[in-house]
Amino acid sequence: MQLTVRYFAGARAAAGRSEETVAAGRSLDELVDELADRHGERLAVVLKAASFLVDGLACHDRRAPLPAGVTVDVLPPFAGG
Repeated sequence: MQLTVRYFAGARAAAGRSEETVAAGRSLDELVDELADRHGERLAVVLKAASFLVDGLACHDRRAPLPAGVTVDVLPPFAGG
Protein backbone atom coordinates (compact mmCIF):
# COMPACT_ATOMS: atom_id res chain seq x y z
CA MET A 1 0.00 0.00 0.00
CA GLN A 2 1.78 3.05 -1.32
CA LEU A 3 1.30 6.75 -1.93
CA THR A 4 3.12 9.14 -4.23
CA VAL A 5 5.03 12.23 -3.09
CA ARG A 6 5.68 14.88 -5.75
CA TYR A 7 8.22 17.65 -5.14
CA PHE A 8 8.06 21.07 -6.79
CA ALA A 9 10.64 23.86 -7.24
CA GLY A 10 13.00 24.12 -4.24
CA ALA A 11 11.60 20.93 -2.72
CA ARG A 12 12.56 19.03 -5.87
CA ALA A 13 16.09 20.44 -5.71
CA ALA A 14 16.43 19.62 -2.00
CA ALA A 15 15.10 16.07 -2.40
CA GLY A 16 17.13 15.43 -5.54
CA ARG A 17 14.10 14.00 -7.34
CA SER A 18 10.70 15.08 -8.60
CA GLU A 19 8.71 12.15 -7.25
CA GLU A 20 8.91 9.08 -5.06
CA THR A 21 6.66 6.35 -3.70
CA VAL A 22 6.39 5.67 0.03
CA ALA A 23 4.26 3.48 2.30
CA ALA A 24 0.75 4.75 3.03
CA GLY A 25 -1.05 4.72 6.37
CA ARG A 26 0.93 7.34 8.22
CA SER A 27 -0.08 10.93 8.89
CA LEU A 28 1.27 13.92 6.99
CA ASP A 29 3.32 14.92 10.04
CA GLU A 30 4.85 11.42 10.17
CA LEU A 31 5.49 11.48 6.42
CA VAL A 32 7.26 14.84 6.67
CA ASP A 33 9.51 13.48 9.44
CA GLU A 34 10.35 10.41 7.34
CA LEU A 35 11.14 12.49 4.25
CA ALA A 36 13.40 14.80 6.27
CA ASP A 37 15.24 11.80 7.72
CA ARG A 38 15.56 10.20 4.30
CA HIS A 39 16.79 13.25 2.38
CA GLY A 40 18.59 15.34 5.00
CA GLU A 41 18.67 18.80 6.47
CA ARG A 42 18.28 20.68 3.19
CA LEU A 43 14.87 19.12 2.55
CA ALA A 44 13.93 19.37 6.25
CA VAL A 45 14.28 23.17 6.03
CA VAL A 46 12.08 23.29 2.92
CA LEU A 47 9.46 21.02 4.49
CA LYS A 48 9.10 23.34 7.49
CA ALA A 49 7.94 26.16 5.21
CA ALA A 50 6.11 24.07 2.59
CA SER A 51 2.42 23.67 1.92
CA PHE A 52 0.99 20.24 1.15
CA LEU A 53 -1.81 19.12 -1.12
CA VAL A 54 -3.36 15.67 -0.82
CA ASP A 55 -4.94 14.72 -4.14
CA GLY A 56 -5.05 18.42 -5.03
CA LEU A 57 -6.68 19.62 -1.79
CA ALA A 58 -5.07 21.48 1.10
CA CYS A 59 -4.42 19.16 4.03
CA HIS A 60 -6.07 20.58 7.19
CA ASP A 61 -5.58 17.58 9.49
CA ARG A 62 -1.89 16.73 9.49
CA ARG A 63 -2.49 13.86 11.94
CA ALA A 64 -5.04 11.92 9.85
CA PRO A 65 -3.69 8.76 8.15
CA LEU A 66 -2.93 9.18 4.45
CA PRO A 67 -4.70 6.42 2.50
CA ALA A 68 -3.05 4.29 -0.16
CA GLY A 69 -3.13 5.66 -3.67
CA VAL A 70 -3.15 9.37 -2.82
CA THR A 71 -0.67 11.89 -4.17
CA VAL A 72 0.96 14.35 -1.78
CA ASP A 73 2.34 17.49 -3.43
CA VAL A 74 5.11 19.35 -1.59
CA LEU A 75 4.92 23.05 -2.47
CA PRO A 76 7.65 25.29 -1.09
CA PRO A 77 6.99 29.02 -0.81
CA PHE A 78 7.21 30.62 -4.23
CA ALA A 79 8.75 34.00 -4.91
CA GLY A 80 7.77 36.29 -7.72
CA GLY A 81 5.40 38.97 -8.63
